[in-house]
Amino acid sequence: MDIVIRATVIFFFIYLVTRVVGKRELSSMEPFDLILLVVTGDLVQQAITQSDYSVTGALTVISTIALLTVFVSWVNWRFRRMRSMLEGQPVVLVENGKMIERNMKRERITVEDIESEGRIQQVTDIADMRWAVLETNGQISIIPASK
Repeated sequence: MDIVIRATVIFFFIYLVTRVVGKRELSSMEPFDLILLVVTGDLVQQAITQSDYSVTGALTVISTIALLTVFVSWVNWRFRRMRSMLEGQPVVLVENGKMIERNMKRERITVEDIESEGRIQQVTDIADMRWAVLETNGQISIIPASK
């Protein structure tokens, strides 16, 4: 039972950390981020299993994390009020060609990030954007202004 409690605590801590880190950082991983992710995975494994290398321990941890993932998904689906806390909400970064500095600062998005995403979506100037929205998955959606 101790391993289930440790897995549960670590699961919710990781969930909290991913919410605090921010959407954009999680959607654009650099090589260092990937290495950090692997190291974090190893540290989490050590914290959960505490040198328990048995198959039973591994199956217990995997099952616990899988069930918690399904539970959080179910809560997100079932309780609409919890959805914004669990998933977050889209954030408007540009409205009618004007940057919303407060939202950009809060989400740690630079002008260059928006311009880069605009180029990918064939909108070359911020003034030509009707909307730029940071989605809950960390991607920036650009809706061009009508000409």
